[in-house]
Amino acid sequence: MAIPATPYIWFNGKMVPWEKATVHVLSHALHYASSVFEGERAYKVPNGVAIFRLRDHTRRLFDSAKIHRIQIPFSADQINDACREVIAVNGLTSGAYLRPIAFRGYGEIGVAPKTDPPVEVAIAAWEWGKYLGSGSEDAGVDVCVSSWQRVAGNTIPALAKAAGNYLSSQLISQEAHRLGFAEGIGLAPDGTVSEGAGENLFLVKDGVLYTPGISHSLLSGITRNTVMTLAREQGIDVREIAMPREMLYLADELFFTGTAAEITPVRSVDRIMVGAAKRGPITEKLQRAFFGLFSGTTTDKWGWLDAVDMKQKARVAAAS
Repeated sequence: MAIPATPYIWFNGKMVPWEKATVHVLSHALHYASSVFEGERAYKVPNGVAIFRLRDHTRRLFDSAKIHRIQIPFSADQINDACREVIAVNGLTSGAYLRPIAFRGYGEIGVAPKTDPPVEVAIAAWEWGKYLGSGSEDAGVDVCVSSWQRVAGNTIPALAKAAGNYLSSQLISQEAHRLGFAEGIGLAPDGTVSEGAGENLFLVKDGVLYTPGISHSLLSGITRNTVMTLAREQGIDVREIAMPREMLYLADELFFTGTAAEITPVRSVDRIMVGAAKRGPITEKLQRAFFGLFSGTTTDKWGWLDAVDMKQKARVAAAS
């Protein structure tokens, strides 16, 4: 199913119709994966619509660009304003998924041309449901450990959210789907657990919450950080460790985190049941705290919710 179109995409500083947000087929990013991007969610909240951890996502976008020497021709404030605006002008009152992307566009050909191609920036938003399937946040999903490993340190930077990194994710996820699983887990080059194809991973054992450390070839996820913060707030012991594969099979609970996946329980790994093969009590507790940020039952003491002025839609319509 194609991405559901909305009226506008923010593209290089302007709102353009969805179908006109196009690039040249010889753009550098299309051939050499020279793009960095973010995945963000806006949620319906009691007083309107808010983007979750917008400023943290934008900071990571600029960090990823810095690693890959991509000079974004807009400020962080301009990107934040554009993210809010694209929600408002498209009338996404029930919330949405946002995809800001910065990429090297059309210019000289070659891996590293003498003249750097111009950097283009786009931000799209649309309604997107549960990434790992309807009902997955309650029932959980079945996953496998992939035969494909994550990238080794000092090859491709895992801390950058860059397009090229997701070739690894595609191999892991495609293999899992061929084998009948909802998702795959990649191991780090040393054989320890890294992350899911597009998600970070948490494990509960004897009441302790474990997750691989960021040196294990993984993206330092914003939802990952959120869960660690919420868990510690509730007195749960959180430990970042080097996690051997067999810990997955011995876990009491297991769950994925990510902007797309949010908090999704894992009920089996390699056909081995995790705990009672259903969402566990700590997973459920953290889900309540997480989704409570948007319903208002969890106080946003961290300033994570960035309100969207939905009246911008009327102002843009009047201006046009």
